[in-house]
Amino acid sequence: MRVILLEDVKKQGKKGQTINVKDGYGNYLITNNLAVLETKGSKAVLDKQNKLAKEAEEKKINECNKIKDKLSKMTLDFKVKVGKNDQVFGTVSTKQIASELKNRGIDIDKRKIKIDVPINNLGITEVEIELHKEVIAKVKVHLTK
Repeated sequence: MRVILLEDVKKQGKKGQTINVKDGYGNYLITNNLAVLETKGSKAVLDKQNKLAKEAEEKKINECNKIKDKLSKMTLDFKVKVGKNDQVFGTVSTKQIASELKNRGIDIDKRKIKIDVPINNLGITEVEIELHKEVIAKVKVHLTK
């Protein structure tokens, strides 16, 4: 029996895949709304859904690329307290960076901001922001006294 999966099924396949299963297991998948029987109509609906999902994904990537262009031209300035020998007290966090970006009109979740090394030195540091799994932007963070 050939069925189209409506959801990810462990050890069988991902959503939207067409798989070949035994009749009893196919009936189980269909009754639990995990799959539908493969017919010309269901195949056409699946193709249409895949096309719409692909178009939506491309649109999202284009939007992320526009935001990436804005971020690449941007420098975020933070004034920090320093001690002897210009030693910075504390570090700049992802929350502070997200807040500064929000003040500038770009709303980004702080969990998407990747800081490999703590930002605790005066000067400019580049920080990566994962806008999409395929689009990674870089923004400059400038610490001053």
